[in-house]
Amino acid sequence: MNVPAGLSTEMCDMVIQTLRQVVGRELPDEMIMELDAKDQFPDEFIQKLLSPDVGLHLVFLPEENGGLGGGARDICSVCEEMATLDLGVATAFLAICLGTDPILVGGTPEQKNLWLNRIASEGLIVAYGVTEPEAGSDVAGLKATADRILDADGNITGYRLNGSKQFITNGGVAQIYTILARTPEGLSFFVVERGTPGLSVGKHEEKHGIRASNTTGVLLEDVDIPAENLIGLVEGQGLKQANAVFGYTRLMVGAFGLGGGQGPLTRALAYGKAREQFGAPLVEKQGYLFKLLVENWIDLAAGRAHMEKVALQIDGGEKDMGTEGSIAKYWSTEAGNRAADASIQALGGYGYAREYVVEKMRRDVRITTIYEGTSEIQQSIIAMYRWKETVRSKGEFYNNLASQMDQLHEADPTVGAAMAAAAFRGLNDVVQYMHGARLTRNQIVMFSLADMITVSEVSCALAGKAARLSNEGDPTAAAFSAMSRVFARKAVRMVSTGAGLCAGGWTENSDEEALKAGSDLLETVESRFSVKLTAGLWRDMEYVGDYLKNLD
Repeated sequence: MNVPAGLSTEMCDMVIQTLRQVVGRELPDEMIMELDAKDQFPDEFIQKLLSPDVGLHLVFLPEENGGLGGGARDICSVCEEMATLDLGVATAFLAICLGTDPILVGGTPEQKNLWLNRIASEGLIVAYGVTEPEAGSDVAGLKATADRILDADGNITGYRLNGSKQFITNGGVAQIYTILARTPEGLSFFVVERGTPGLSVGKHEEKHGIRASNTTGVLLEDVDIPAENLIGLVEGQGLKQANAVFGYTRLMVGAFGLGGGQGPLTRALAYGKAREQFGAPLVEKQGYLFKLLVENWIDLAAGRAHMEKVALQIDGGEKDMGTEGSIAKYWSTEAGNRAADASIQALGGYGYAREYVVEKMRRDVRITTIYEGTSEIQQSIIAMYRWKETVRSKGEFYNNLASQMDQLHEADPTVGAAMAAAAFRGLNDVVQYMHGARLTRNQIVMFSLADMITVSEVSCALAGKAARLSNEGDPTAAAFSAMSRVFARKAVRMVSTGAGLCAGGWTENSDEEALKAGSDLLETVESRFSVKLTAGLWRDMEYVGDYLKNLD
């Protein structure tokens, strides 16, 4: 059995506690608001986090290169915590981690020893130079070039880089850049040091949010670098190196979405306990508690359960987790945005005023549905890969997940696993119908399918976590079971609604055959969902609401 990679629970908790202490001491709300107002990168604070006294960057560096050897679970925990405190600072750290990834996955042993050791010991800021003005999510469309420099004998001695990069996090403050450019053999990553002639910083972007994060263009004009700065020393490996970490990095951005939503929602909960209206605290009003707090709290808890599940799979050595990473990013960042928006509503006029941190947090979290692949890119990935897997397996992919939920329900009937199983079986019906009707050619249909897939798989993770907490006798187990039941009902509703859209969205009233097929699909799907499965929603939300009211 593989031993999962990463830190011990105690060590990870210690890192997070240290982070909280440093932020509480060095970055109070007043400083956070000032940085936002001035659109200023907190250089001194970042250097403090990178200093030997804190060494937060060591979490994502291997032990053999002077790091702590943290796994995906540890890095996601740190990312969520940082985003809860300030997403701009968190983004600066994501870029350092992201910038090292091409070296980690594609570098030679000598390159890793050189660059990773320097990043660890010197606390260097790294920038990941991929995005271009005319190529965002379409990495294959990059135009930056890396022409070979040859000696008299025709040997490659170096490369000359030309092009421009846009929206580069840490672009104006990095000491090292990992730049993706096109060589004769294809896209390749290069390490470029700050100060190399021809490398310059472009326009500073004045952004809607995460204003504490430095974002600029990076210009490359006849930038000559030695051949040994080609990561892996083989041309054309850039896309492979980038794809190798997408599941992992998108999981991290999902953690940012969770933290970016949890931070303001926690403040909204505290406000609702203190603020009295019509003779009672706001949290005593169901409209406030259920609509603004409970539903969003559960959505974040579900995203966190899925993130933890995928992170542990990665730490256990599982490969090709790109689709799972996309599901984590899509659900958690969209849920984080909804939670932050609800927090503005919860605080009323105070939430809308720039004087209060919640308004800033709402602006910050908006970026999480855009960078590292937009929500629409994630929907495309999720739908395409799960559709193909379902068809290839003749429906067994989701049948197996439904069977797992059946077994979980037998072991613990309190976590809503029967509803999760029903959602999977309904989802299977929809995929088979869409494939047969060739509806997969329509992007909007695939987007609807991605929503059904995402909520169903996230529901599975939350049910599993609730059952585990119950087995362990955790004091929060009953609350998590109620959350899981609420969320499983959401999965059932979304699959049922999605089935209706897929069955009728492209059908004309005159097409009787298509209408009959769509009607048959709806009847099949809805037969899986009974009133018994969906009964008790408000009672469960009330239970979760009482749990939130008793949180410190």
